[in-house]
Amino acid sequence: MKTRILCALCALIMLTLCACSTDQPDTSSFEAMDTLMTLSVYGGGRDILDKLQKQIERLDSLMDATDGESEIFMLNRDKTASLSEETADLLSRSIELAKKTDGRFDPTVYPAVLAWGFTTGDYRVPDADELKRLAKNIDYTSVSLDGSSAKLPDNAMIDLGAAAKGYAADKCADILSASGARAAVLNLGGTILLYGKKPDGSRFKVGIADPDDPAGYFGHLEHDGGVIATSGGYERYFDLSGYRYIHILDPDTAAPVQNGILSVTICCDSGAEADALSTALFVMGAEKSAEFYRDHGDFDYIILTEEGKLYITEGICDDFTLLDGYDFDIEKVGR
Repeated sequence: MKTRILCALCALIMLTLCACSTDQPDTSSFEAMDTLMTLSVYGGGRDILDKLQKQIERLDSLMDATDGESEIFMLNRDKTASLSEETADLLSRSIELAKKTDGRFDPTVYPAVLAWGFTTGDYRVPDADELKRLAKNIDYTSVSLDGSSAKLPDNAMIDLGAAAKGYAADKCADILSASGARAAVLNLGGTILLYGKKPDGSRFKVGIADPDDPAGYFGHLEHDGGVIATSGGYERYFDLSGYRYIHILDPDTAAPVQNGILSVTICCDSGAEADALSTALFVMGAEKSAEFYRDHGDFDYIILTEEGKLYITEGICDDFTLLDGYDFDIEKVGR
């Protein structure tokens, strides 16, 4: 939690300093979705900040799998539930994204997340037999959704957290569009919405966190708008017997991913898709991510590996700047 707070604060500082000095935004910070969120809005006054915060907190109350009053908690408990429009929408989109990524992103991985203790902090390493049982039950196709009516088999549970911040960013973009705000930078704990045009006409500049020092950056990306989402093992992990276990699990094994990837940053128009793809590509690894990009191509990415290799897709490669002190080997990924 401390790491996420530091990252969010540093992102706010960097983004604010890049703003026009003669036209400062209205800003606010609060905790939601298990992270610190920072909102900066140019034009429209503080009423917009209040609307944005209320929207995010409302979505959190609907979708937090650990909240005993949330719709997702009740669905996991009862195996059937009538969902609100937003929860049903995100569940539907999550199933679609799971299909698109061939299950590399899968909202039914939640029982494995629980087994490892990543939701409670009571960390443990499940044995091989338990992992096999957990992996067998990870299957997004087992979820039934008919309008607002959702059903799960007895051995299944879901968590929409891997796409919830991005979905919140999409809903906030709708509020901003209706409000008349000129521009906004919303940092929703590593998922960043860039909206409108900065008052001075310059492009937004977003730092990409250094996995070895998440309060700092190894580079920055200039971008005009959309959502930028990053997933990394440094966000949540535990160490045991000299080994590090990260919170991003491989649906095939129900165990933490071990493929040499340190972080994945996605840029696209949809927040929910950016969040889901940052997880999916982390699971895929560098080679399969490049294949997936060539097959779809409706997004861009930055992937950093343990070997110091930086893979950047051609759509944003020229917009990325590697900071002094880093000597990563950059490879452009084309279509």
